[in-house]
Amino acid sequence: MSSLFRVTAVAALASCTALSGAMAGTITIATVNNGDMIRMQGLTDEFTKAHPDITVNWVTLEENTLRERVTTDIATGGGQYDILTIGNYEVPIWGKQGWLAPLEFDAAYDVDDLLPAIRGGLTVEGKLYAAPFNGESAFLMYRTDLFEKAGLTMPDSPTWEFIGDAARKLTDASAGVAGICLRGKAGWGENMAFVTALANSYGARWFDMDWKPQFDTEAWHDAATFYVDLMKDAGPAGASSNGFNENLTLFQQGKCAMWIDATTAGSFVTDPKNSTVADKVGFVIFPTKEGLSNHGNWLWNWNLAIPASSKNQADAKTFIEWATSKDYTALVASKEGWANVPPGTRTSLYENPEYLKAAPFAAPTKAAMDAADTTKPTVDEVPYTGGQFVAIPEFQSIGTTVGQLFASALAGQSSVDDALAQAQSTTQREMRRAGY
Repeated sequence: MSSLFRVTAVAALASCTALSGAMAGTITIATVNNGDMIRMQGLTDEFTKAHPDITVNWVTLEENTLRERVTTDIATGGGQYDILTIGNYEVPIWGKQGWLAPLEFDAAYDVDDLLPAIRGGLTVEGKLYAAPFNGESAFLMYRTDLFEKAGLTMPDSPTWEFIGDAARKLTDASAGVAGICLRGKAGWGENMAFVTALANSYGARWFDMDWKPQFDTEAWHDAATFYVDLMKDAGPAGASSNGFNENLTLFQQGKCAMWIDATTAGSFVTDPKNSTVADKVGFVIFPTKEGLSNHGNWLWNWNLAIPASSKNQADAKTFIEWATSKDYTALVASKEGWANVPPGTRTSLYENPEYLKAAPFAAPTKAAMDAADTTKPTVDEVPYTGGQFVAIPEFQSIGTTVGQLFASALAGQSSVDDALAQAQSTTQREMRRAGY
């Protein structure tokens, strides 16, 4: 058993007692507490109207907790959930292990409409093992009014050097405005999603072609130092505790001049019902290091998958087909407007004039996703794929440990050099144990 699953197996055996998935006609869905998923839960009645014989139970969790619990359940065959919300990191690994049920949909679902890069990441040996609910890359969101007030012009393709200078100039402690908000909360899919993408754009890499960790390189030192120094100078208070949701709230409240994060944030920062700066947001591509051309864009999608241990696979598939269909997109548009439909999964959405007109972030999102190359995530050659992650089973455990080290450095509990040294030794040890 790899390090990805060793740490949770004992806890899983103790916790998987009353398995909700065993009740016929009832499905239990484990999902993340982001806006698109919360919206889907709010539309559950629409599903049950069409399928009154299926009862839906929701288990909504913070991102790190969700990953821990579904990994525990899937690795032990616990059967606690009938539908898992997982990413394109887990799907190919778990599909190969036989832990997920393959999905087949009828012609009306239109599998060929799924964006090729998204569909490819969910396919193992020709079989689809999850259906994408939303997809994303990363881009930079900024306050156009604050830039104008400061006499700054955002380039179409900004460098980190420009972003660092602008963030410090835009910081206004008296007004409670941070120059920039970036993820700091520890986790392989939290702070390390951003930090890995940043490092990629600096020319750093997790491993060389011999699978030797590279945290002792100049590129990692420069990227990590830039990140920590920038957040200390221009970030919000308590940045080491902020993940996607916390920074989203800060930006919506007008407390961040810039924010670099998932393109799915576009609909939420421009929603006048929830964002005080909805009409003052601009979007540009993820920054680069001066002299380099790698933007470090990631490619991620939250997907709905059925664990092989589910006792209600037919009902679970019925829900997944509904929640990831074109009809669901149209349903959200009718209830919330086209700007709020789940983005980043279907070609047809980006050919829809109503969506393109309603969503100022649509074109930047598609451009960011098109620019992402998970087969070549950094400047130098690497033996792995993935943008903001390394697509090996051991990464979940290693990435979380390294994320804790970076969060400590950001909180001032250790130096950048100490964090990098510990990241190097820890990663080296775990990779040796795993047989690399």
